[in-house]
Amino acid sequence: MERPDLTIGTTPVPPALGATGAFLPPEAPLAMPVQSLRQAPRRERRPDTQPTALFLRRLFVMGGAFAMTVVAAWQMYLVLSVGGLTVLEGVVLGIFVVLFAWIAFSCTSAIGGAIAMLGKGGALGIDPSAPLPQVSKRVALLMPTYNEPPGRVLAGLQATYESLRDTGQAEHFDVFILADTTDPDIWVAEEAGVLALRERIAAGGAGAERIFYRRRPKNIDRKAGNIGEWVTRFGGAYESMIVLDADSVMTGDAIVRLAAAMEANPGVGLIQTLPVIIGGRTLFARVQQFAGRMYGPLLAHGLAWWHGADSNYWGHNAIIRTQAFAGEAGLPHLKGRTPFGGHILSHDFVEAALIRRGGWGVHMVPSLEGSFEEGPPSITDLAIRDRRWCQGNLQHAAVLPTRGLAFASRVHLLTGIGSYITSPLWLCMLLVGLAISVQARFIPPDYFPRGASLFPSWPAQDPVRAAYVFVGTMVVLLIPKFIAFLITAFSRRRRGFGGGFAALGGLLVETLISGLAAPILMVVQSGGVAGILMGKDAGWQPQQRDDGSVPLKDTIRRYWKETALGLVLAGAALLIAVELFYWMLPVILGLVLAIPIASLTAKRSWGTSFAKLGLLRIPEEKAPPAVLERARALVAELATQGAVSEAASRLAHDPALLAAHRASLPYGGQRLKGDVSVDRLVGLAKAEDATTLEEALSHLSAREKAAVLGDAAGLERMIALARAA
Repeated sequence: MERPDLTIGTTPVPPALGATGAFLPPEAPLAMPVQSLRQAPRRERRPDTQPTALFLRRLFVMGGAFAMTVVAAWQMYLVLSVGGLTVLEGVVLGIFVVLFAWIAFSCTSAIGGAIAMLGKGGALGIDPSAPLPQVSKRVALLMPTYNEPPGRVLAGLQATYESLRDTGQAEHFDVFILADTTDPDIWVAEEAGVLALRERIAAGGAGAERIFYRRRPKNIDRKAGNIGEWVTRFGGAYESMIVLDADSVMTGDAIVRLAAAMEANPGVGLIQTLPVIIGGRTLFARVQQFAGRMYGPLLAHGLAWWHGADSNYWGHNAIIRTQAFAGEAGLPHLKGRTPFGGHILSHDFVEAALIRRGGWGVHMVPSLEGSFEEGPPSITDLAIRDRRWCQGNLQHAAVLPTRGLAFASRVHLLTGIGSYITSPLWLCMLLVGLAISVQARFIPPDYFPRGASLFPSWPAQDPVRAAYVFVGTMVVLLIPKFIAFLITAFSRRRRGFGGGFAALGGLLVETLISGLAAPILMVVQSGGVAGILMGKDAGWQPQQRDDGSVPLKDTIRRYWKETALGLVLAGAALLIAVELFYWMLPVILGLVLAIPIASLTAKRSWGTSFAKLGLLRIPEEKAPPAVLERARALVAELATQGAVSEAASRLAHDPALLAAHRASLPYGGQRLKGDVSVDRLVGLAKAEDATTLEEALSHLSAREKAAVLGDAAGLERMIALARAA
């Protein structure tokens, strides 16, 4: 097979900015060369952190999944080949094998997780029960943000930093808010929020001088470019960096243990924690966080058990050795146009693979608690996020042939692709199976397809064996859930879920709701894959992180197609046979009820009702960690103080904020030679022509306004208009 044509992209690195302004420390540049995917780098020998018997673990997981798939494939063949295997039946068999292999792999990995959880010892010497180790090297906490509500972001960051300060080791850590914000009002609100954050930190003790803020005027390469730009400007001053997300919260204990583990293991390049989903208020969000808390540790321990030092990176709540990231993870641009070409969207998988390719260990430590994040509040918000992830993961097909990758790294890339390919495969299997039933019901058999024959060529199946195959498939699919429940029920963890019966009730509710939502997500993800294959780019939008409810008419507009498909499938099944209708009922029910399911699960009131019943509870609700309670209190406090308002007026009437804004403008707000940004030039012309602030704001787009406020002359013009109002 011909190797996909890849090109080495270049990420523009700005020249030194001179004065670093009111929000930044002195620069410490670190080279971050773009990596070649065609040629493997020379791999240096580093201390080996690979666990013993890793081959046997992988043989168990992969060999076990393979054996299960062979048995299931043979049984499915016997189901379909009663009257000879037709073309359509062959298609169904092929798709079934792929889908069963997928769930079998998850099953054996979960069993490996059970073995790991029942064993003793932690990876890289991290023992959460041991006294807190001492950190001696500098670490940066990076908080990338993109058009997020500043109060919410800074509340979680402040709670994290205060928890870190409580460890007594905060002097080793600097905090950077790395904004890619394009909305000018949010940009200025971020600056005001950082100034206020520094004041609050100073009022509580030392440490305000270690809070920094930087906004990029151009979002080159999105989040990967955001982190990469920080590395090239400041990375040389830090041993490692902890990458957070806009909704991340971490305990100081977890941060210090990660930093100490990085110091103690010089051959390790990345350590990924298991973030716990918290803060869910809608029913859908509560279902997600229950599933993550109940099953997540089992699945994560399983992955860590057979990954070893070839583990993966999820893009946040992980510590990365700065030298390893700069030296190995400079991402190239893929050749071609979007959605497949350009910069790599799902950069985290690729960065982990390249770091491992460079000889650094990449580990996951699910036993370390104190890492938190939030989930999408609705099916709609999950679908929007998944659309972007889908595009990024499909891009991994062009990264798979990269020279020098570890075997496990290629498996990670394949599973990332498979997580989205399975939906259209499932849909295709349903439609082909329906076509077989139509053929058997309405089309006369062809008794002599190739001349004289004693038997007709006719689709026929073994219904009894088919039932056994279905039950066996469901068992394999649900085994990880029940293993996780049993581990919870026979340990102290059950108290955090409200007891064994409440945990079982939550499991049943989660399974029911997830089962109803699965056909909806199948159709949505299939549409996303189809759109990407047709060349539609996913774009980049900030995530919704709280209430997911939308007007009913919008829900109808989004999900009428799923409902219509469910009605068509139901009608077709009933026309063929009532038994077929019952067989397809789980899928039909989810699709026909897509609108009420999407609407009701997005409501906070339904989430509250289940919480009052004691269902879908998680330990962080029963006994909230101090850092989460502090974050919630700060969110409520800053909801009014950190409100976003019109940027020019805010700057004009806040001298301290205006001074900080002026001081932080790249290149002093002066246009560099060759900078012919349309937004800047057009925006300056519109601002100059306006006679009032209202007139200027009515003519300026958001990007033009941001460009004007980033220009020294344009800023003065907008301030003058605001003060004259």
